[in-house]
Amino acid sequence: MGGWSDGGSSREFLDAIVVGDLCGGTVAEVTARGVSVVLDGFAARPLGFVGSLDLSWRRPAPVEAGDRITAAVIAVEPDQDQVRLSLAATENPGLWAFLTGLRRGETLSGRIAAIERFGVFVELDDGPAHPVFPGVGFITLPELSWRRFEDASDVVRTGQRVSCEFLQFDTTNGEARLSLRATQPDPFRAFAQSTAVGRTLQGRVTALVPFGVFVQVADGVEGLVHLRELGPAPVASPEEAVRVGDEITVVVTAVDPQRRTLSLSRRRARTAAG
Repeated sequence: MGGWSDGGSSREFLDAIVVGDLCGGTVAEVTARGVSVVLDGFAARPLGFVGSLDLSWRRPAPVEAGDRITAAVIAVEPDQDQVRLSLAATENPGLWAFLTGLRRGETLSGRIAAIERFGVFVELDDGPAHPVFPGVGFITLPELSWRRFEDASDVVRTGQRVSCEFLQFDTTNGEARLSLRATQPDPFRAFAQSTAVGRTLQGRVTALVPFGVFVQVADGVEGLVHLRELGPAPVASPEEAVRVGDEITVVVTAVDPQRRTLSLSRRRARTAAG
């Protein structure tokens, strides 16, 4: 960043900064939240801020007041009179450059490096290794599959080759957030195109929740039977009407392809049958 000298307003100073710039400055204060930085070219007050999670991907960086630092701009917030910075970016320039060069929607290939309860790490074919995690790529549980599953290991296995869609750069962890399900056909889309309101279906109860039950009516497609739609008589909890694994008859009451939601009624199915 250049072309600025003291004497102008903070708004003018911030307007000259863009995401991806490297900014130098002096640490003004260190707190539990992060580090305030007086940026070069604007000495009036600290405009830079490095959040605690953006200090380092390896460990909390030992930064003290008075230290000189160089950090990458991850957000410019004129209304907050602030530039959000990442010190981790300049600590790992090769990884940062790789991740910032990715584009949403592009396909990345790699190998499942580790399966955790919160998601799956992917060791990408291209790009550098991560300084902390088993892989630079990461798939959250919802992005693993369109279908319901109990554990990530039900969908993938360690060492398996996968191709995923890039969603976004997680600057906090230095990860490429990926989607495996985006590369697979969405079963709900085909179901919604061929199913109309009023259709009667057979399904299996897959989960009980306080407000109703979820029923699988096709491979990878589940709908909700609200508590009031479980039967002709009101029930206080779903356990009074059904159990997980029960096969029941339901009627489609609403289909929303955009939200991928399906509303069902067991009460109406019974009424129609009677």
